[in-house]
Amino acid sequence: MRQLQTVMKTVSDPRHKARIKKVQSLFAYSFKDTSHSDIKEIVDKLPQIDAEISAAAPEWPLSKINKIDVAILRVATFELLFSSDLPPKVAIDEAVEIAKTYGGESSPSFVNGVLGSILKTSFAKGQVS
Repeated sequence: MRQLQTVMKTVSDPRHKARIKKVQSLFAYSFKDTSHSDIKEIVDKLPQIDAEISAAAPEWPLSKINKIDVAILRVATFELLFSSDLPPKVAIDEAVEIAKTYGGESSPSFVNGVLGSILKTSFAKGQVS
């Protein structure tokens, strides 16, 4: 009798990663009525959001920033500038916590610094109260 070889998938297996990405995408899609409208609001304001991020981190073009950090910065910048139901400090704290979980080693301090600069500039312009 021929024995079947059991192949265990590891977290570094590209096929495993691809499956996880598919599951995450399908899971997110199941919330399409709410999540897409939330994302659409952010995407509609992306030019202004990206301009704020670029102004706050002039030595770091968006193309050079870790993609997850860019996503975190975009969501938090949207919340700072366009969401009146969330205190600015909460938006920044949440972004830093997400950066700790999903970003690199320097992500939390980078995200905190960029958002702090955006908040300071926004206060000066009267965009945030």
